[in-house]
Amino acid sequence: MYVKLCGLRTPADVAAAADAGADAVGLVLSASVRQVDPATARRLVREAPPHVLTIGVFRGVAAADVRRLVEESGVGAAQLHGDYPRAAFDELAAAGVPLVRAVTLTADTDVRVGAYGEQMLLLDSPEAGSGHRWDLSALDGARPDGHWLLAGGLGVDDVAEAVVRARPWGVDVSSGIEASRGVKDHGLMREFVAAARSA
Repeated sequence: MYVKLCGLRTPADVAAAADAGADAVGLVLSASVRQVDPATARRLVREAPPHVLTIGVFRGVAAADVRRLVEESGVGAAQLHGDYPRAAFDELAAAGVPLVRAVTLTADTDVRVGAYGEQMLLLDSPEAGSGHRWDLSALDGARPDGHWLLAGGLGVDDVAEAVVRARPWGVDVSSGIEASRGVKDHGLMREFVAAARSA
């Protein structure tokens, strides 16, 4: 079970994520209570061990600016969250940026992993980062194959059940591992990784 812990903001967060066994960490580089600037992100990238993928998270940021921020921060991949056109993925892929496509599941969502040239697909709740769950029955008949992550309202108490229900390749969490909004709880990080892999 691939586990991404998102919205990390401090070197201690990154160290705790690595110690917990996370496969990837998300660093938010667009407007959010969890946003970090490129210089801070670069310091966090340096703290991450080589086996932990650092992913810059972007929402409402033009592809050219995403590319610049990826270069400035040194993150290993870019997560485009929301209604990004195929052209944005093409532009970044041409620049050699590994990509995560993060979307809400609707009747029109292309759930084929790689449909936009991305390496991973992330299915999130309509209110990303809010901690709100979404109806996993929507996956019936629309479940992706391959490298896709389930996100949206997951926490220590329900991630194992969600994994059994949705059968994702991986999971992503942000608010579900916080002591308060935007502040990570390192104990919850460890518990979440363990719970996700116990399913």
